[in-house]
Amino acid sequence: MSPTVLPTSDPKAATSPSVWASLRSRFDALEGGLASLALVAMVLLLSAEMVARALGSSVPGSMPLVQHLTLWVAFLGAALAASEDKLLALATPTFLPAGLWRDLSKIFALTVGAGVTALLFRASYEFLQVEREFGDQVALGLPVWVALLVLPIAFGLIALRLIWQAGVGTGGRRWLGWACATAGLLLGAWIGHLAMLSEADPDLVVIGSVTPWLLLLGAAMLLGTPIYAVLGGAAVLLFIHDFVPISAVPVETYRLAVSPTLPAIPMFTLTGFLLAEGKSSERLVAVFRALFGWIPGGTAVAAAVVCAFFTIFTGGSGVTILALGGLLFQALQAEGYRENFSLGLLTASGSLGLLLPPALPLILYGIVAGVPITDLFLGGLVPGILLVALVAAWGVREGLRSGARRTKFVLGSAGRAIWRAKWELFLPVFLLVAIFSSYATVVEASALGALYALVIQCFINRDLSMRRDLPRVIRQCVVLVGGVLIILSVAMGLTSYLVDAQVPSQLLALVQDHIQSPLVFLLMLNIFLLLVGCLMDIFSATVVVVPLIVPLGAAFGIDPIHLGIIFIANLELGYLTPPVGLNLFLASYRFERPLLTVYRSAVPMLIILGIGVLLITYVPFLTTGIFSVLGR
Repeated sequence: MSPTVLPTSDPKAATSPSVWASLRSRFDALEGGLASLALVAMVLLLSAEMVARALGSSVPGSMPLVQHLTLWVAFLGAALAASEDKLLALATPTFLPAGLWRDLSKIFALTVGAGVTALLFRASYEFLQVEREFGDQVALGLPVWVALLVLPIAFGLIALRLIWQAGVGTGGRRWLGWACATAGLLLGAWIGHLAMLSEADPDLVVIGSVTPWLLLLGAAMLLGTPIYAVLGGAAVLLFIHDFVPISAVPVETYRLAVSPTLPAIPMFTLTGFLLAEGKSSERLVAVFRALFGWIPGGTAVAAAVVCAFFTIFTGGSGVTILALGGLLFQALQAEGYRENFSLGLLTASGSLGLLLPPALPLILYGIVAGVPITDLFLGGLVPGILLVALVAAWGVREGLRSGARRTKFVLGSAGRAIWRAKWELFLPVFLLVAIFSSYATVVEASALGALYALVIQCFINRDLSMRRDLPRVIRQCVVLVGGVLIILSVAMGLTSYLVDAQVPSQLLALVQDHIQSPLVFLLMLNIFLLLVGCLMDIFSATVVVVPLIVPLGAAFGIDPIHLGIIFIANLELGYLTPPVGLNLFLASYRFERPLLTVYRSAVPMLIILGIGVLLITYVPFLTTGIFSVLGR
């Protein structure tokens, strides 16, 4: 956002804000271009690797290069997200009245964010220096430290942009915002400097008791500090308190980034964006209305299924509600569905599909918990269909109650609609066959999916222009991916601390002392995960919480695949849980309805999906039965 232009008699001064805005715009374009180029390179490298493998050859260094390109996509995307004020944070500040208190909360939140980001900048710089000394290589002679340059660069850019935002939109308090955020950055830099000195001098006390600092971070989170800063700040402060080098946080960031499966997340997300930005949603709605429109609630059923389809690829990011909400809400209203029902249906459907393969949360859970991702794909199939079916059944009930119009089933019309949407309908089949036939790994399949979506949208259906639309779509994808992956990256540092501090084993002992029944344990787990789900996004919750619950599940004899499906099902429900479930705020924004109206509309869906989650939890056969059928 460019600074306000003030009246002045100096022509040079009058044009300076425009010059500044132009420079910022060009820098953002360069930044976005680099991140987009990295994402496209990932897709092309993996595609080339599959072609080369089919010819009995290989692309030298393809996988290490893709893994390190993921690091660049993640952190350049995060810097872009900071520039566009799209770093993920709790929406709780919206409960504050507009004016002084909301402005002060924003200034405080961004001051803390700038201070923590300065700490993370120092930590990543120290890690970079260590890697320069070791001299490791990525591939083809490329030093690792060059790949790591993006960490301090991105954290530096983010810190400066948080300072800028602290003064934007605060009226006459903009100078206060800039001054406070700058002071926060300097304090963070000073703490980082002392932390480095304390590595050589254990008697040097940097922060004293860590509790007040953690409470400060908790308050900042409620007031809108970006989630990455809260998790990363907690990790850095805990390491400082225990005299562990602060570079331990970027070490874990790097470890996650070079995970062999993580690149699937940005590429599957790109697939979802390409589909959502074209007319795929219209074609799919037409298909399912043609197939189900003759039954009561047919359009509602079609809306639930279409939302589930898109959420598979975009994760619980809100893209489904933002991209499809207008089209589907209008369709439901035109058919005579009650507004409250339509609002609740689309709010709930924004996170349907997270259990269906190849959904991103399944992939991330497999990475963190160390369980086979393909097994999670199979295990989530029936539970995912169950949740979609429950929402669809409620739609049928509404159709009967409201007398919503139906569409007569015409075989020819249905056939034509299916033919027009054949490429979209074939995509999940294509990907799953590629994965389960062992032709492609999950990561390679994600590249295939992105390439497939690109071809059908730009060359077959021609919904998108390569020149006009594609750069914009890729940039939007990079911004979303960056906002998510920076959280995952710093959360790995906090997870590492918790494991080193033996928190999982202490939690296990505590639970076993008070709970003996696996059924009671599962009930308490449901309650705990529901609270986590309404306070944290599913990605950061996976990195932080999963290492804590996996030992508990094993101790109570819970199948690891079943535990993963329970976890994701509860987090999916958390998106709909008042007062701060993410889908509630997104629906309020997208449909321009008061938050309390969205709350009331979502309650029936919350109850219905809650019943589904309990069925998934207490009927493990829904998850594990497919393995018996397949003889595994």
